[in-house]
Amino acid sequence: MFDSHHKTAMVTGAGSGIGRATALALLAAGWRVVFTGRRLEPLQQAIALAPDLEFDIDETELALAVTADITDPDSVAALFKATLDHFGRLDLLFNNAGMGAPRAKLEDLNYADWRAALDTNLTGAFLCTQQAFKIMKSQTPRGGRIINNGSISAHAPRPNSVAYTASKHGITGLTKTAALDGREYDIAVGQIDIGNALTEMAMPMTKGVPQADGSIKIEPTMDVQHVADAVVHMAALPLESNVQFMTIMATKMPFVGRG
Repeated sequence: MFDSHHKTAMVTGAGSGIGRATALALLAAGWRVVFTGRRLEPLQQAIALAPDLEFDIDETELALAVTADITDPDSVAALFKATLDHFGRLDLLFNNAGMGAPRAKLEDLNYADWRAALDTNLTGAFLCTQQAFKIMKSQTPRGGRIINNGSISAHAPRPNSVAYTASKHGITGLTKTAALDGREYDIAVGQIDIGNALTEMAMPMTKGVPQADGSIKIEPTMDVQHVADAVVHMAALPLESNVQFMTIMATKMPFVGRG
């Protein structure tokens, strides 16, 4: 049976949305969790939402807030060092931090917006994966798990979303390569592709968003807790098993079929 006690998880972008819900769900499941993001206050507020949890562990803290800029290699290295210094190991990394980009015609997209989306969504996940590999291959017991937050956009684009869509397709390439390269170190790497979880980022879905045919339609959404529970399920598997790809989405959102 999987025992999450004494196991340490890190969740990037843990101050809001999917990251916050997942970090709290991991805490509730018995994990020790590093909440990380750019700003300290949202991380502390997220931790404050956790109920009182009592587990038989040596550390006095189950949750640790560490600020980091995941687009900066030095900041990422400091984040993982702080994790190792505090908890002594890392068993799970949820590469969740990400951002959207302004909707724009491909030919009109500002270069700075392209770079911001790729740097945060893809390069940030790579830098965190790189540091996680270094820890997981060297610790005893060896190994760990990495789960990347993909997107429905890793399969099919929305109109005028080239930067975000390209970054999420890149995440799929990162997932596949890291899963292959991680085999020899007992590192399992998978991806969860999420569609229309009701977070701050998805609020426009409730008012109407552009469709491929040029129309504007309200789209169904789902409770973000369902996503958090799915990540906890993936994380709970023994390292001999891996959910390589999972798609979780609002059942009636326009994804499969022709709209």
